[in-house]
Amino acid sequence: MSGTETGGNSTALAYCMPAGPNFQRMYVKVHGYIALIICLLGSVANSVNIAVLSRKEMISSTNSILTALAVADLLVMIDYVPLALHIYTNIAEELNRNSYAWAVFVYFHSIFSQTFHTISIWLTITLAVWRFVAIKFPQKNKTLCNRTNTNIAIGIAYFACPILCFPIYFAMYIQELPKKHDDGGNSTVNKTEFMNISEPMYAISMTHNESLLTAIFWIYSVFLKLIPCVVLSILSVCLILKMKSSDRRRQKLLKKSAIVTKEGEKTRLHDDGGKKAGGGGRTDRTTRMLVALLGLFLATELPQALFGLLTAIAPHLFQICYYAFGEVMDLMALVGSAVNFVLYCSMSRQFRSTFTRLAGKVLPMPMNRRDSELATTTTTSVKA
Repeated sequence: MSGTETGGNSTALAYCMPAGPNFQRMYVKVHGYIALIICLLGSVANSVNIAVLSRKEMISSTNSILTALAVADLLVMIDYVPLALHIYTNIAEELNRNSYAWAVFVYFHSIFSQTFHTISIWLTITLAVWRFVAIKFPQKNKTLCNRTNTNIAIGIAYFACPILCFPIYFAMYIQELPKKHDDGGNSTVNKTEFMNISEPMYAISMTHNESLLTAIFWIYSVFLKLIPCVVLSILSVCLILKMKSSDRRRQKLLKKSAIVTKEGEKTRLHDDGGKKAGGGGRTDRTTRMLVALLGLFLATELPQALFGLLTAIAPHLFQICYYAFGEVMDLMALVGSAVNFVLYCSMSRQFRSTFTRLAGKVLPMPMNRRDSELATTTTTSVKA
């Protein structure tokens, strides 16, 4: 090992040892259970999102993107459930965690989850671009962001992202683990007392090609994380500035109308202005919802982007530091995929009303007090 490599590893050890591994050993005990709760609740929430946003009265370009986004998030969380059960909990402790079939699933999970999470990221970017066009160029919005262009954008995301993630296919491989031997010559395997000792053991290993691994981390950190975060940051700032500008312009119009209008007509014009303000208020609520969605995305994705970039610059950090915080970054991504439902309900009146009507059709709604009194009166009359 060269002096440079030794110095680099020493620096990494100084930053990550022993705090990183110690934190990982403590956190990994609860990660599976926390992830399971988030995945189950998030799966239900995204299923509700799909059911509500795909209703006939909710059909729009923005809601089409949100529906495709909910599908991608749902698939990510469903895929994570067996991993959390099998690796991070004692629920399926009797199962062989080092079988070849399980190694194949972990390999599949690593590719599948990253691919659909990337789809979710680029759909979020598409959503921000569509909203920016609607605010900045309202006259061209129906032409540029029509249903056809929206479906094309969704299709491109679902087709191009697997190609963008293709290098990740070569980052890992399935390796048969060698059996250790004690002094007596008997074959032993750590932490597998419940397994048949004659069974071969397999695990996922990272490629030993450092150049390939570095290139993959550059692709992951820059194209899959950092560029989307930068684009979304710029769009978020533009949306906020445009929203504030619209508020100021609307307030000026209302004040101007109040000054130039006669006293007798002031009430009528204020009513008209209220209607316009209400329409602007709906636009602002939608924009605020999307800004909150983008802010949540940045909070969960930007740390991963910076950590991936650091690993690309200093590859030796992967084995020493990246593993220590990998589960935390997984959890952050799952949280981002799960809480969209809360944002929709809290900021979209149309979403809440459609959800209430849909829930009323699925679940039996209790009678209100007036209906209950009417039913009691009718029953008493019949008995009399």
